[in-house]
Amino acid sequence: MELTGLGRFADPAVPIRTSLPVDRHGYVLIRDVEEFAGATPVRARSMPRCAGWSRRGLIEAQAPLDRRRPYRTTAAGAVTLRVYLEHARVVAQHGLRRLAAYA
Repeated sequence: MELTGLGRFADPAVPIRTSLPVDRHGYVLIRDVEEFAGATPVRARSMPRCAGWSRRGLIEAQAPLDRRRPYRTTAAGAVTLRVYLEHARVVAQHGLRRLAAYA
């Protein structure tokens, strides 16, 4: 089942942030997210989020490579992402247990 059209279920923020512990610029980041998250709709228009995350200290821009600007997760960004992912795991496990009745 594809998540397109499901609103926040298809929000690309988490896959994008998950891709950023390694320096990545827009195109490479989009390809990485497509590879590990499948049909998650990440497009270039999702990239302005990086500016907001940068202002909040969650990611930081690296030295430009040609015309590309790679970003990387900061220590604070890694902590916030880890907390979110741990919470998401608990919610997912609980939801999957409840859905087992439908299998």
